Amino acid sequence: MIKIKSERELRIMRQACVIAASVLDELCQMARDGISTWELDQAACKLMEQHGSRSACYKYKCGSLRYPGYVCLSVNDEVIHGIGRKDRVLKSGDIVSIDVSVVYQGYVGDNTRTVMIGEVSPEVRRLVETTEKSLYEGISRAVAGNRVGDISAAIQKYVEGAGYGVVKEFTGHGVGRQLHEEPEVPNYGRAGSGPLLRPGMTLAIEPMVSMGSPDIRMDSEDGWTVYTLDGKPSSHSEHTVLITDSEPEILTVLK
Repeated sequence: MIKIKSERELRIMRQACVIAASVLDELCQMARDGISTWELDQAACKLMEQHGSRSACYKYKCGSLRYPGYVCLSVNDEVIHGIGRKDRVLKSGDIVSIDVSVVYQGYVGDNTRTVMIGEVSPEVRRLVETTEKSLYEGISRAVAGNRVGDISAAIQKYVEGAGYGVVKEFTGHGVGRQLHEEPEVPNYGRAGSGPLLRPGMTLAIEPMVSMGSPDIRMDSEDGWTVYTLDGKPSSHSEHTVLITDSEPEILTVLK
């Protein structure tokens, strides 16, 4: 069942989302040549505590595994769910997707940005910029009366039109009391298909875009990190969005 949030719930969610956006912004400013992803992960934990919140992904359970990080930090060919490591030191030319999800007073805010470290190649810069633009293409279709497939089709059309691949194994999702709620919001699909969008729905829309093939592989050691199969870079961008009676409201923005 797709949950419709009450005004009370939305007041809290707005606060949770602003916290998530604040933590993400501070981490993006910290991401630089010479810092390890472990340092970013530890900083995230402290920042969340300062805002009276906690990580929504720390110890998140999937099968027998529990996620060990406070945020997801995915570098270069890591698509999503990269784990902070002391030996994973960022350097000029890298990109890192920082995925921050927090719980505040029982509600989740979820957002992601891909940061370019130092001087990156024009090809990588275009990948990152295309991913972010595709997110806003999807958000523009998050209108009451449309369907989830309208969001999905808009993202796919923009990404593939730019010559990139859409990762299909992982999707956006509803968000609220839980990090992952109904409906799934794929980054590919047919316009006019899927669940009807209604005011009060809150969705995490999050294109995951590969420079080359969209095929992926899982890390056989940590069981979490998702890589591009061909080893080419991947970019990830995400906002939590509220469906309203008029234009979509992006909740994960700094006020």
